[in-house]
Amino acid sequence: MRSVPSRRSVVVATAVGTATAALSLDAPSAHAKATRRRQGAAADRGPCFVHGVASGDPLPDGVLLWSRVTPSPEATPGSGKGEPVTVGWEIALDRHFDQVAAQGRIKASASGDHTVKADVRGLRPATDYWYRFHCGSATSPIGHTRTAPRHDAVPDAIRFGVVSCANWEGGWFSPYRHLADRYDLDAVLHLGDYIYESATYAGQGPIARLHHPLHECVSLGDYRARHGTYKTDPDLQALHSVTPVIAIWDDHEFADAAWAHGAENHQPETEGSWTDRAAAARRAYFEWMPVRPSIAGTTYRQLSFGSLAMLFLLDLRSFRNAPGGSAEDPLDVTITGRTQMDWLKNGLATSDAGWQLVGNSVMMSPVRLPDLPLPELRALSDSLGSASQLRPLNPDSWDGYTADRRELLQHLDSHHIGNTVFLTGDVHCAWAAHVPLEKKARTDSGVAVEFVVTSVSSDNFGDQLAPPRPSAARVEAAVVTPTRTSSGSTLPHTATPSSASSGRVQMDYFAVTDRMTPHAPSSLKPPTVYVPAAACGRVGSPVRPE
Repeated sequence: MRSVPSRRSVVVATAVGTATAALSLDAPSAHAKATRRRQGAAADRGPCFVHGVASGDPLPDGVLLWSRVTPSPEATPGSGKGEPVTVGWEIALDRHFDQVAAQGRIKASASGDHTVKADVRGLRPATDYWYRFHCGSATSPIGHTRTAPRHDAVPDAIRFGVVSCANWEGGWFSPYRHLADRYDLDAVLHLGDYIYESATYAGQGPIARLHHPLHECVSLGDYRARHGTYKTDPDLQALHSVTPVIAIWDDHEFADAAWAHGAENHQPETEGSWTDRAAAARRAYFEWMPVRPSIAGTTYRQLSFGSLAMLFLLDLRSFRNAPGGSAEDPLDVTITGRTQMDWLKNGLATSDAGWQLVGNSVMMSPVRLPDLPLPELRALSDSLGSASQLRPLNPDSWDGYTADRRELLQHLDSHHIGNTVFLTGDVHCAWAAHVPLEKKARTDSGVAVEFVVTSVSSDNFGDQLAPPRPSAARVEAAVVTPTRTSSGSTLPHTATPSSASSGRVQMDYFAVTDRMTPHAPSSLKPPTVYVPAAACGRVGSPVRPE
């Protein structure tokens, strides 16, 4: 069994939020119109950068830079309009660009929705950089990024923000702002549902603002327009401008409960071929996100942060051969596919990093169905995905793919890889759990640890209960994994990282007071900070952030 560095630590921060108020439909309409007016006015003056800048996937010697230029008023996201233009980029060691480290030029055209990427190499490890883009007389906002440590470096700490599930209509993105305000993060890990593809919820309940397009995303133009809408959010732009983002997708970048050959809410008779729809969503994602396409054009890949941590990033949508829990024989379904499973197992077995962090879009820990009153059970099912007592509580997670989970956890156990932490989104609940080797095990430790974050703005199951907090507290007491688990499922949507002490991975949750308020404050919500003991799959006692 590997030893965890006694004087090193990894800090993981989470960003999430809560709905206790609503705005009228007039406000989001006004916001959307004002945004379009600003974009149009800017484009009238010539090329402009209204969607901000971003960086991602930091390496010891490089980083990926991203932006989108609007060359003319009609060249809106997804329109297919606008003439090709040349965009220059530069990256420097100082914010005044007196020490330019690299520069170049890229052609932006309607074929790529006028998005641009520069995969810059030859940079210094563990170094701060500033970057910007130019087109004609227009200059983009200045972005800040940071490269990863050398593979053999021994950093004192690595600090990540961790987020997932940001619904534009569900609330404002205040959690992103709280993470952006820290200025001490090495990167932000986005665990999926960066966008939601769904049709507008207007008329079905309170919303914060209207997304665009109003209908469900199906075509390439639809997905491009939705990504473009998200990239106008000032809090999301602020986050992208100050720290690199490391992202994977989940289902809503495609469609709800997506798998390799379909999705729960995809109707071929009215929405056409799933293959075409998934290809359109995938193309728009790689155009609009600061992400390097990996094996087979997916998002599974790994990034090194010195000898302290290896980060494995999973794609748990592209290779599912069936919806979770749909097969009579669990051996017939896979969530990873054979190639990705073998890649992950080999990487975990051969990594010499002190910690193995796994960016995991759906929950790994097994969860049993609680005995609850029907309204609370329905709310929980809406959040986690299943209302049937004859199926796993959430078959869309690893609970619906038990053969793959057993294979992976047995691999951790047989190879004595006792320093693995799964970082998970999707379920809009906060959990800290030790993951057992067997589903029915009831032990004080497991073969890994899992930290689950709530949502940025999507409904947590506590949001769906009335009154939310007492009912959610009963759910939290009843819903447990077969291991001894600390949960914070009553938490609202949250944000912000913390410091770490020696030999541990730590998750801090800061709750945003109101997801319907654009500038909502946040505060630490103990006991939601957990520490795994060194080199074993155990969640330690709650602690105060350092």
